Formats: sequence, structure tokens, C-alpha cells
Amino acid sequence: MNKPFSKSLVWLRRDLRLHDNTALFNAASQSNSISICFVFDTNILSKLKNKEDQRVDFIYQILQDIKQTLRQHNSDIWIVHGDPIHEIPKLAKSINADAVFVNRDYEKYGVNRDDAVQKKLSGLNKKFESFKDQVLFEADEIVTKNNTHYSVFSPYRNNHLEKLLASGSGINTYKLDDINFEKFTIDKMLTLNDIGFESSNISYFQIATTYQGIQSQINEFQDRLEHYDQTRNFPAIKGVSYLSVHNRFGTISIREIANICLKNYVTSGSKSWLNELIWRDFYFQIIVNFSHVQDGRSFKQQYDNLQYENNESFFESWKQGRTGFPIVDAAMRQLNTTGYMHNRLRMIVASFLTKDLLIDWRWGEEYFKEKLIDFDFSANNGGWQWAASVGCDAQPWFRIFNPLLQSQKFDSDGKFIKKYIPELSAFDKKNIHEPHSKFAPKDYPKPIIDHAIQRQKALKMFEHINHVAKKQH
Repeated sequence: MNKPFSKSLVWLRRDLRLHDNTALFNAASQSNSISICFVFDTNILSKLKNKEDQRVDFIYQILQDIKQTLRQHNSDIWIVHGDPIHEIPKLAKSINADAVFVNRDYEKYGVNRDDAVQKKLSGLNKKFESFKDQVLFEADEIVTKNNTHYSVFSPYRNNHLEKLLASGSGINTYKLDDINFEKFTIDKMLTLNDIGFESSNISYFQIATTYQGIQSQINEFQDRLEHYDQTRNFPAIKGVSYLSVHNRFGTISIREIANICLKNYVTSGSKSWLNELIWRDFYFQIIVNFSHVQDGRSFKQQYDNLQYENNESFFESWKQGRTGFPIVDAAMRQLNTTGYMHNRLRMIVASFLTKDLLIDWRWGEEYFKEKLIDFDFSANNGGWQWAASVGCDAQPWFRIFNPLLQSQKFDSDGKFIKKYIPELSAFDKKNIHEPHSKFAPKDYPKPIIDHAIQRQKALKMFEHINHVAKKQH
């Protein structure tokens, strides 16, 4: 059969899988043969401070699994280290590919990078083909009746859900055996050391790094899915999916997991999880349609003038999990130890940083960016702006989490706290949430602030800005 391209290069980025991959599916249908590649991007890697970065290790291990799979098809994967703007056209030229196929990126860096790669390829008379893959619906696919973009989640969700239920997830089904992968072998694979990194501790946390392992994780979660809505807020029990890192790097496809929800749409757990996937799409469309949030700006721009106190010693205590508020400290220690934080805890620590410690939300956003294995700009930015009450459809500014009540409600027995704060392991469930109220634990700090006083300060901070904004209008 005559296909438009003799040979194509599929460039993997946030879609580290060979199944249900839209770029690969389209490349296979339009090309006589396919090569796969990945670039360890020096523009991104040079900004990472920790040379045992879990994300780099995770990507590296996933690529090894992809390599093994391709070997079974007498093929391989080109793994390059450098600036993609130079490396991709160079590779396409050296293997004589007619086209490069990718799945679209939505952050400014990725968009600009792809524009530059496309220009260079065009100069070499090669095509650049891009596709929707990491979201269910792109920024312009879910709009209001007046063709404007949503900034409130509920109406966006209703529109999204209606479309999704009508169209289905749109999963790409194909067999790897039916794809004509270019036959070649690369003997020497780049090592982590070659790109300036070392192995991390991810194997200790049982994060799946093979296709088989990830599918097992999906199946395990499916068995718990119907109770997801009842268990998802409690960090001491296995309630959430633990699939966020796979969502982030595309080791699973958003369509395959949406499909699981659609098949089980009768249960409240499935509805609740699908709601989370729609939040993910919502935040992606926010960064595209309201791009000022990608420049460190608040969605509600009057809140860029909030007068945070930005006490550096408070920030250090927060980072180290030494604030004297057990639920906050246990959450931060979970992050520092594992590279992961439970979603309910992300809200608690973000509210605490911005409204109790009165520290700029961008400081917290940046710290999460450095530490989270599942760091995703759109979700992280959206979550921080939500908690700080400066974002779209955010927590109202006058609603301020009480860390003690959050602790008692979501970790009532103190099981999660004890896991990460062994200094408090002897405390019973009544006293663990505020250990200094009756006792004086010697290795655990006293609370660094008084919540009631800080709450009043936070309210005044917002009232002042709202008053100024009103006067200006």
C-alpha cells in the first residue's frame, strides 16, 4: 500500500509508552517504517539540582523497558542527550526520515521548542506532524455557548462529561506486531551517569517502571475504584490510585483510564475519579487560554499585590516538616522522603503555607516542582492557586483550613502522622494532633504560629486587596 512517508521518526516526550499512543498510531498508518526516539533535554536537566532526581531515573527505567519491547520487534530506540532543537532535525536527517510525529505539548517551553523544531525540519524538507494525546479534550474543544473559555470548573465539567459520554474516550487500538518498526540495534545505551545523573530511591517505593508492572497497578486500583470517593481523602489508607506519576509521563494513556471510569460509570467511585481526570483537562486548558499563569502570575491578577510576610525561617520549618503541626509536618516529610504527597495533604500544606505562615504561594509551587515525582506544571500551578485563593474557581479567600481540624478529620487515629513522625509514636489518637497541649515531646517542635492569630492576618491581607480593587473600579 502506498503511504505518504517512506520512513518516520516518532519522538516520545510526555507519552512514554508504545500502546494507545496517538502519534505512533498515526505514524504507523502513514509510513512504511517507523523509528522511535527520546531526547534527554539539557535545557530541562540543567535546572535540576538533585543529581539523584527520581524523575530522571523513572524516565530512564521506562526507556529501558521500551527498548526491550522494541528489541522483540528487531528494532530499538534512539536515546539522545542534548537540545531537541538541534538533536531532532539532526537525527531525522541521519536516519533519512521524511517526517517527525509527536504528541502535542501545552506549556510555553514545549510549544516554542516544537515551533523551532518544525522550522528546522521544514528547511530540510521534512514534515512535523503533531496530535492530541495527553488530554481527553484540548483547550478549544470545550467552550461556552458564546465560544468563550471556562474559568469555573462545574460548567466546564458538565460540558466535558456530556461530550465524553457521547463520544467515548477514543482509545487507539492496534497491535505492535502490525507496525513496521525500522530494523536496527543500538549496542551502547546512554547511562544515567552519561547524562550527569545517578540512580535514585524509586525502587524502594515500588513505583512500577515496566509495561507489565504498570498494567498490574491499574488492575489493582480497578479493584478499589468503587470505593474511591469514600477513601480518597484519608492518607493512612490505600484510597487513591497512585497512578499520578504514570499520568504525568504518559506511561499510561489518559484514554485507557477514562475508559475504566466510563465502563464502571454506575459507581460513585468511578464518577469521582473521572471528575479528577476532568480537573486535569481543566487545568491544561487554563494554562493555554489564560497563559499569564505560566509567567508566575495569579489567575486573578489583583492578587499579585497581596502583601505576604514571607518569613524565611517559617519557610524552612515548613520545608523540613518542623512546624509543630503534625499533619503538615508528616505531609512534608512524606514529600521529602518519597517524592510523593497525598492529594488531601497537598491542599492542607498549601493552605497552611499561604494562609497560616503568610508565605507567597509561588514559593510552595517552586518547592513542589523540585520535589514531586509526579510534578506537572498545570496541575501543580492550579492546585497552589486554588489553595491560596488566587486562582480560577479557587477556595474562597475567607475559607481557611484549620490544620488541627483537618488532622482530626482525615487522620483521626494519627496513623499517617506516626508513620512519618516517629517522635510522636507513643501518643494516643486524642493527643497526637496537638501534642504540646498537654505534654512536651522533647524531639518535636512547638507550633511556630497561632492559627487563630494568623487567620485574622490572612483575612486582613485579602480584605485590603479587595478594598483597593473595588476603589479602582
